[in-house]
Amino acid sequence: MPLPIEDYALIGDCRTAALVGRDGSIDWLCLPRFDAGACFAALLGEPRHGRWLLAPAGEVRGLRRRYRDGTLVLETEFETATGSVRIIDCMPVSGERWDVLRIVEGLSGRVGMRMELVIRFDYGSIVPWVRRVDGALQATAGPDTLVLRTDVPVRGENMKTVAAFDVGPGERKSFALNFRPSHEPTQPPVDAEESLAATEKHWRAWSAQSTYRGRWREAVHRSLLTLKALTYAPTGGIVAAPTTSLPEQSGGTRNWDYRYCWIRDATYTLNALLLAGYREEAVAWREWLLRAVAGSPGDLQILYGVTGVRRLDEVELGWLPGYLGAAPARIGNAASTQFQLDVYGEIMDTLHLARAAGLDPEPAAWEIQVALLEFLESHWRLPDEGIWEVRGPRRHFTHSKVMAWVAFDRAIRDAEACGLRGPTERWREARDEIHAQVCREGYDRDRNTFVQAYGSPHLDASLLLVAQVGFLPPDDPRVRGTVEAIRRELVVDGLLLRYSTATDVDALPPGEGAFLPCSFWLADSLALTGRRGEAEALFERLLALGNDVGLFSEEYDPHRRRMLGNFPQALTHMALIHTAHLLSIPDDQAKRSIHRHGRPAAAVPAS
Repeated sequence: MPLPIEDYALIGDCRTAALVGRDGSIDWLCLPRFDAGACFAALLGEPRHGRWLLAPAGEVRGLRRRYRDGTLVLETEFETATGSVRIIDCMPVSGERWDVLRIVEGLSGRVGMRMELVIRFDYGSIVPWVRRVDGALQATAGPDTLVLRTDVPVRGENMKTVAAFDVGPGERKSFALNFRPSHEPTQPPVDAEESLAATEKHWRAWSAQSTYRGRWREAVHRSLLTLKALTYAPTGGIVAAPTTSLPEQSGGTRNWDYRYCWIRDATYTLNALLLAGYREEAVAWREWLLRAVAGSPGDLQILYGVTGVRRLDEVELGWLPGYLGAAPARIGNAASTQFQLDVYGEIMDTLHLARAAGLDPEPAAWEIQVALLEFLESHWRLPDEGIWEVRGPRRHFTHSKVMAWVAFDRAIRDAEACGLRGPTERWREARDEIHAQVCREGYDRDRNTFVQAYGSPHLDASLLLVAQVGFLPPDDPRVRGTVEAIRRELVVDGLLLRYSTATDVDALPPGEGAFLPCSFWLADSLALTGRRGEAEALFERLLALGNDVGLFSEEYDPHRRRMLGNFPQALTHMALIHTAHLLSIPDDQAKRSIHRHGRPAAAVPAS
């Protein structure tokens, strides 16, 4: 039976990532690009498609795990009838090689251990050629090679590599798995203890740079570490999640590949990094954004690969059963070809925030922005697929129009504040026209709420952003009415749905979990509308939904009390950081920030 999604922890080296289960299994391991084929199980807990298990051989009577403070070094301690043992997992941080390091340490008594390694490349479809080379186990298939080195004797058994050994107090056994392109020479072995010490030192040094001193420091710092782990260091891109096809509905079809960089997340990403003083990472993200969107404005995509690659054709992997029967499993993402107006607003908002925060200006950025706005001037009136990438007919989504307003608004602000040249009078006319249209067509006067799309009776959690992006002030009656309507119609057990999937908005079967980033947005809205006590109560409730090592998925099933969706989810952790900041500053400071900068920006002085 596959483990629940929340039973996994993340390790990574800013080039690759792996998920480690509470049972000592690694069931998902990416190659050195997040959007490349996986080495192990294409979906969690399917051992016939690949797995690396390292665990006590006998019954486990107790278990606890944690990250070492300020690091991505994971420790899992098992209590058995004969003693206790600790497994230490990490990925050494190196720009020259890619390794997974696992160390077994005896704590008390004598514990029998077992190791099972099943390597299947290309999403579980290819069985490699396995042989011994210079005392190491080498598995090769096509372009990929994995090499296992250990001081424990291993043997082949039923198409897998196994080992049985025991450890006593103070004894340590190490396993190192190295990836390399198969055409390159074998790399020298790593010193397990030196690599562990260097990795721990690296992460603690990075964590020590944080300038965040607000409330909820532990949750914020764990979220920052998670975002760093989801960064592809060579380019600065940050993936939405390291996994694909973990379902948004148990047994359902809403299973998407999230190993890409979404423009949708751009402002939240920059804000989260700047909040804690990580300017180098913020600059790298901005530079990734500018490289990715460069080119014809009409060719702008909503998501890209970590290197900026655009072709992300969606493919169904028919040989995989899917996590707990949720099929089909997919790689690639067809949403990359959708038209979404909101991304123009996200780009302009991100670059506005970068300027306001004092990041060194990028000379080419303004030229790109002017070109994007020229395209938007003639296209904002068109319907689109919207923020949630619905697989149904295009509509005039209210949030999309609001973000088109944001695009012109931020350009006007930057032109005025920084002396940048552009047709600001035309932009003002477009901004005013969009604002009037949204307030006329996207607002239901009888119900006192904005609606999902023009002429639609349905609501959408993205409408909470109307005040958060500065389209209307938080104390506007229409904002308050929208917040209350969303709480009445989209809240399930205190958590927020994106929208009702039982409507005709998309062509997929209905049903999905509560969307955790939107639930954080609701806490933000409550705080901005003067209900700080309710906001803090919701925020504490959301923090309690994280797993035992502080990680969050995209969605949550309040009935089964299980995480849903790809894991860990960058947008959820970004939203957590944003809400923690908002609840750590006075109400008037947040409102002044919206007035001056368009949103309650964590990185920008509000007074």
